[in-house]
Amino acid sequence: MTARDLLPIGAFALLAACVPLFVTSNVVLNFLVFTLIIALAAQGWNLLGGYGGQYSFGHAAFFGTGAYVTAILQVRYGVNAYPAFAAGIGMAALVGLAIGFMAFRSGLKGSYFALVTLAFAEVFRVLANASEVTGGAAGILIRLQANPANFQFAERGTFLWVAAALVTLALLATLALERSRLGAQLVAVRENEAAAQALGVDVLAVKLRAIVLSAGMTGAAGGLYAQYFLYLDSSIAYGTWISVEALLAPIVGGAGTVFGPLLGAVILHGLAEATKSIAGRIPGIDLVVFGIVLILVVRFPPRDIPGLLRRWRR
Repeated sequence: MTARDLLPIGAFALLAACVPLFVTSNVVLNFLVFTLIIALAAQGWNLLGGYGGQYSFGHAAFFGTGAYVTAILQVRYGVNAYPAFAAGIGMAALVGLAIGFMAFRSGLKGSYFALVTLAFAEVFRVLANASEVTGGAAGILIRLQANPANFQFAERGTFLWVAAALVTLALLATLALERSRLGAQLVAVRENEAAAQALGVDVLAVKLRAIVLSAGMTGAAGGLYAQYFLYLDSSIAYGTWISVEALLAPIVGGAGTVFGPLLGAVILHGLAEATKSIAGRIPGIDLVVFGIVLILVVRFPPRDIPGLLRRWRR
């Protein structure tokens, strides 16, 4: 990695660090924190789907696991929030390894792999809804203790710094992956799996590494969500909404790029909030906006917003 590669990431980190110093509106800060949480989950999806070409419809399985483990360890077992958060990331990575081993070992790819991940996410949602340890349908509530030692902060601006720091680390990790041997192997598998295998690439190992990294990063987004909102239920943690948003943001912003998921999350949630402010709080209006943006992106190549803007400018 060169200084030129790191400059955009440094600029993002500096900009995010300055926002709480000039913005005091809790509405704006809440929007930014939530957008960064989605961007983190989308960056996790991007490692597997964008670089590896293994499209998942069930990243809620990893998001929810990270969120629930973070919450359950604190509420049920009195574990401090920081090790609970780390355990959530680790457990999400293990779930990714298990799902990936079963799916990739069986040769599933394309739409078959996507449907398998969706099925796992739905199974986890049903189990969480019926289990006592997760609070069942009532959900689980983390006790409010606004103290940095508990990974809780009285000011939303402080949490924005934490979210921005994690997204910055995710950007650095993605850039490192892009420049690494594993990144080159992932792209090779994405472009032509048979040719990559003929060249000596261990396709199964490469896919498993990718899904473990992807699941861990998405689990971190889930744990961050749990710490920020302090409440979870099965429809939040394992709901299809996070799978959809984690998938849409990289596609809109540029799948297989470092900044694509972050850009896509900002565009999607910016448009959704703008639409809500104009059209009112109509239920599902944000999903309509997401659908329109997705249709436009898929209809007009190159299939992402930055590519469309470059094309229209020319």
